[in-house]
Amino acid sequence: MAFDELIHQPTRLRLMAYLAGLGPDARVEFGALKRALDLTEGNLSRHLAKLEEAGYLAIEKGYVKRRPRTWVRLTGRGRDAFAAHVAFLEELLKGGDR
Repeated sequence: MAFDELIHQPTRLRLMAYLAGLGPDARVEFGALKRALDLTEGNLSRHLAKLEEAGYLAIEKGYVKRRPRTWVRLTGRGRDAFAAHVAFLEELLKGGDR
């Protein structure tokens, strides 16, 4: 268990929680993620870039009916990091570090 400052930032915590809730192999389209979290494109892009740089998520680009699309999914490393962060917070709530 470890506190992860990268994940703990409020917007990134929401992002990671949303993606983790989709299931292990699920991905979400950028626009759907933007709407679900009520973020601007620029804000979402910035946070996604930080998480991708850490290896916590993967960004895939492609086309649907000739329209460019971007999909986002958690990597195994991202899922593990999120689980460890949540476990750390749960331990704190129980008073485990006292």
